[in-house]
Parts: sequence; C-alpha cells; structure tokens
Amino acid sequence: MLATLADFFAESERNKGVCRLAMEWTKGAWEHLRQCDQMIVDSADNWGLDRLGPVDRSILRLAAYQLMFCPNIPPKVVLNEAIEIAKKYSSDKSSAFVNGVLDGVLKKLESKGSVQGR
Repeated sequence: MLATLADFFAESERNKGVCRLAMEWTKGAWEHLRQCDQMIVDSADNWGLDRLGPVDRSILRLAAYQLMFCPNIPPKVVLNEAIEIAKKYSSDKSSAFVNGVLDGVLKKLESKGSVQGR
C-alpha cells in the first residue's frame, strides 16, 4: 500500500521534499493510529470516530499525529492547516469542529508537558 501511496504522491507533486513529508506524515499517522484516535475521542466531547465523516477523521488523525509526534511543526501551524483543509474539502461546519477538537488535543498535550519547547 505504501508503494501505491508513494506513486500517488510522486504523480501529484513534483517537489520531492513535499512528497517525502507527505509520505512521512501519512506513514507516521498510520503507525500511531490508535494513539491518535484515542486522543481525538478524548478531545471530542460525545463524538466517536464512527460519527465522523472520512474527510474530517483523516484531517484530525493527521493533525493529532503532527501535534504528538512532530515537534518541529508549531502547533498553531498544525491547527491552521487542518482548519483550512476542512474548509476546502469538508462541510460548512467542519472547520469549527476540527478547530474545537484539535484545541482539546493541544490542551491535553500541554497539560502533559508534551508540547514544551515549541
């Protein structure tokens, strides 16, 4: 599956650095899927993953992964990018929902001291 994904990124984007990051983040989110999903569920009051559309679920998973495992990306950038992706590719209310859930994820990580030095 990763080879197919690598082919997709290579065909969709000529910049090898962008392709490398896309693969790295996608692979990382898949490898840490349980942790990301648990953080999302813990931060989305009364919303299970099964209630989320596939686009919103994917946006939240990638952003949760980046917040938890990519210390070189400022949290504000992660949140802003996720919100913009939701505005572009999901429903009218998705950007506010994504913002709220990721704000909760960030607060939980900050309370654990997991985003220090960013």
